[in-house]
Amino acid sequence: MYNSRRKPAEDVPMELTAIWSCSNDKCKGWMRDNFVFNVIPVCPQCQSNVMRDERMLAAVTNTSPSQIKI
Repeated sequence: MYNSRRKPAEDVPMELTAIWSCSNDKCKGWMRDNFVFNVIPVCPQCQSNVMRDERMLAAVTNTSPSQIKI
């Protein structure tokens, strides 16, 4: 049977996070700095140049051992 009660929403801590934003005005692509593999990445959606920026985002830690920037 379906339970209509939902768990209360968990408070996720927010933090100012370094990101890369697409420089193309028609694209809304962006990525967290700690999830990129190149020193200066390109937009994963349109392959345009990206610019460093910051956003308030949920705190996430990248635990991948392959996080080596080339």
